[in-house]
Amino acid sequence: MPARHPRGLPHLAGSVFSVAGKGWHSLAVEAGGLIFKFPEGEEAETALLREAKLLAAVRPLVTMPVPDMTVHPGPPLFSKHSKLPGRTLEPSDYPSLNDAARERLADDLALFFAGLHAIDPSVMRAAGAEPVGWWDTRDDTLAPAWSLLPPELRAEAEAAIRDYHALGPDPLGEVYGFFDAHGWNMAFDHDAMPLCGIFDFADSGFGPPHREFVQVSLIDPDLARRAMRAYEVRTGKALDPRRVFLLAAAMRLSELAGAVETGENVPMILDFVTGWLRQQAVR
Repeated sequence: MPARHPRGLPHLAGSVFSVAGKGWHSLAVEAGGLIFKFPEGEEAETALLREAKLLAAVRPLVTMPVPDMTVHPGPPLFSKHSKLPGRTLEPSDYPSLNDAARERLADDLALFFAGLHAIDPSVMRAAGAEPVGWWDTRDDTLAPAWSLLPPELRAEAEAAIRDYHALGPDPLGEVYGFFDAHGWNMAFDHDAMPLCGIFDFADSGFGPPHREFVQVSLIDPDLARRAMRAYEVRTGKALDPRRVFLLAAAMRLSELAGAVETGENVPMILDFVTGWLRQQAVR
């Protein structure tokens, strides 16, 4: 990628540059064991600068490896950090893990969440943490999605949204959390089976602890159940699987409505929704 070759890093001359990921805000490029993130637009630049400050605050306070990110002002503005060992964990990978590996992964996630949630909120506010965004589940927003669902799932999905709207505040309050622990943000060793690190803190912020397990349930509901049990043991705080299910329902159905509005990836998102509902999630 000659046009975006990071300046001031001559030792990378001749290295192979490959796209490591394309997110909502940034393009991630890998070269020489490093990850470079190039924000696209002013909003993305602001988000990248905030992520670097959040990571600097979090890294000394958790045992889970997270990126040690530095920002180069450019132009162009970009960030750099060493690539965490391992690779992503797809939903299709989870069934191949044995019971011991599943328990270890669940406990690693629970330890990570418990550590984040115990950080003094004032520390993270000073680092730029903000409240997490919420999904649009208004009646008029979701209306186009209902007709796409199979009849046997539509009534259940509509009931889930009604129950979601009736939820009160999280009984565990609000904490600073990651809230994006799907497998694409994990560095997992598929041979030795440990979780080697977690990355992409752009969506971290202040929110309810139950929401932490929503993205985990999208890897596999079994992993979410195990991680919730491990979190309860580590923190002494009781979790409600039904609340996690309702949060996940809101997220998935909001994503489907958004796909219908834009006309992008509708079959894929619909498959996510129906597959997730049929798994009976984490109830």
